[in-house]
Amino acid sequence: MLVIIQIKLDEWKHFMDYVFQDMLEYEKYIWRGQRRDDWRLVPSIDRLIQNGKISQEEHYKFQEQHLKSFKLAARGLRGANPSQINEENDWWALGQHHGLATPLLDWTKSPFIAAFFAFIEIGDPQTESRAIFALHQSVDSWSKDKCRKENMQHRKQREEYRKANKPIGLLNSISSDTDPELIFIKPFSDENQRLINQSGLFTRSMTKGSIESWVSKNHSSDDEGMTLIKFLIPDKEREKCLQTLNRMNINPLTLFPDLSGASIYCNLHSEIRNY
Repeated sequence: MLVIIQIKLDEWKHFMDYVFQDMLEYEKYIWRGQRRDDWRLVPSIDRLIQNGKISQEEHYKFQEQHLKSFKLAARGLRGANPSQINEENDWWALGQHHGLATPLLDWTKSPFIAAFFAFIEIGDPQTESRAIFALHQSVDSWSKDKCRKENMQHRKQREEYRKANKPIGLLNSISSDTDPELIFIKPFSDENQRLINQSGLFTRSMTKGSIESWVSKNHSSDDEGMTLIKFLIPDKEREKCLQTLNRMNINPLTLFPDLSGASIYCNLHSEIRNY
């Protein structure tokens, strides 16, 4: 059973009330908006490779080759004297910005920027509601603590096997130190102005599966279900939501500081009355 609080709201203004009245004291949430309320929190690369139909090892090999292909294809396309990118996740973040399928999920520190991304797109089919997720950043500590405990146990077992002169094959069966299963990524690259304007960051899961399933499996017994919150807001509130956000200066011009942002902004003026 998933450990998620689901809050169904009747109007857009009720989401604003909830944020301003009930969540002002909870600053450590990050937010994500999705057009459909039945989409799970999985990255685009998992959808690309039909996650669940290949092994974990094949999953990693695909990601490695996919990123290598992007690095090769990007040569000479980053402008004159581009900054050096050393971290793998910074490469993924750059690719995400330009439409590459990646293992990253976009989040923002602002609930209202998340709302913008939940409501800006129009697609078919559309569910009755749009979804806005709030994820408490304590999961970062959970993931690191779990990783630290597992690695300590692995080291202890390896040392015990060495002292007991156990067979090498048995020793090798105990995995070496691993990374946390869920990590938070805040790129330092200056190439993604959108990320800066959107108060953006990423999560990356090092295992197959959704954020929902990971939280359900690893949740703290005293979190009272407040680790992951899913707000459902009626799709019919789209115009009202985008009008309000524009008055708050959350619009394509501020979130997409380029010509595409200007184009989307003008389109919305034509589409939405009193935008």
